[in-house]
Amino acid sequence: MKPCWLKIPLPSGGYDETKRLLSSLNVVTVCKEAKCPNVNECWGNGTATFMVLGRTCTRGCRFCNTKTALQGDGLDAGEANRIAEAVVRLGLKYVVITSVDRDDLEDLGAGHFAHCISTIKRECEGVRIEVLTPDFQGRRELIDLVCGAGPDVFGHNIETVRRLTPKVRDLRASYEQSLSVLRHVSDRYPHIIVKSAIMVGLGESEGELCEALADLKGAGVTAVAIGQYLRPTPKHYPVAEYVRPEQFEKYAKIAKGMGFKFVASGPFVRSSYRAWEVIGHKLQV
Repeated sequence: MKPCWLKIPLPSGGYDETKRLLSSLNVVTVCKEAKCPNVNECWGNGTATFMVLGRTCTRGCRFCNTKTALQGDGLDAGEANRIAEAVVRLGLKYVVITSVDRDDLEDLGAGHFAHCISTIKRECEGVRIEVLTPDFQGRRELIDLVCGAGPDVFGHNIETVRRLTPKVRDLRASYEQSLSVLRHVSDRYPHIIVKSAIMVGLGESEGELCEALADLKGAGVTAVAIGQYLRPTPKHYPVAEYVRPEQFEKYAKIAKGMGFKFVASGPFVRSSYRAWEVIGHKLQV
C-alpha cells in the first residue's frame, strides 16, 4: 500500500480544456500519457512536455510502461508544426520535448528532434525549449545535431545508480554511456544548461545516490531532479522503498551542497517538474 504522502490530487482548473485542445491537434504529451501528478502545476505555469517519434519504444527498461517493439512507429512529418500550433494556442512559455528510443532509425530520431526544435523556435517567438533525449547510443554527431538546433536545456536521465542500472534499464543503456552524453554536451555547448534525473526507491543506498550525484556533477550537469519510482504494473521492477519526504529534503540539501544550481527533490518530482525554473535561475544570475 502506498503511504499517505503519495496520494495524487485530481485534475482541476483548465485541465479538461487543455486536454481537448491537445487531442484535437493530435499531439502527445507525457503529462497526459503518464498521468503525471504535476499536470495542473505545469500547465498552469505555461509548461508542457511533448512526446515525439511515436508511442512505441525500441528498448525495454523494466521501470517504464511504454509499449516496446523492434520497430517503432512511422515518422510523422507534420508533428513539429502541430506542436508549434499547440504552443501558440495554449500560450506556453516553456516547452519540453522528449521521446521514446528509436534504435530502428538511421539517425536514432535526432533529426526529428532537431526539426521540432527549429520549428518551434521559428513559429513561437520567445518560447524556451528543453529536450529530454535518449542516449543516441552515445553517438556524438547525433547529440551535436540536436544541440545545433539551439535548445536552452539538454536533459538526459541517468535514471538510477550505477549498481542498479543493468537491472532497471535496457542493457543497451549503460551508466557510463549516459554520463558521456551529458559530459559531451557540457564540454562542447557551455551555453546550454545540462540536466538529469534519478529515481529513488529502487533499492539504492544513500551512499549510492550521493555517488550518482557526484558523477553527474563531474559530467557537467547543473540541474537535477530526484523523484520516487512508482511501479506501473506488477510485471515491472518492484518498488523497494517509498522514500519519506524528509529524506527527499536531505537529498536536496546534499545536491545543493555539491553545487547543483537547480534541484527538485520530492515524491512526485519527475524529469520536467518545475522545468521553467531551470531557465528562470539562469536568467537571474
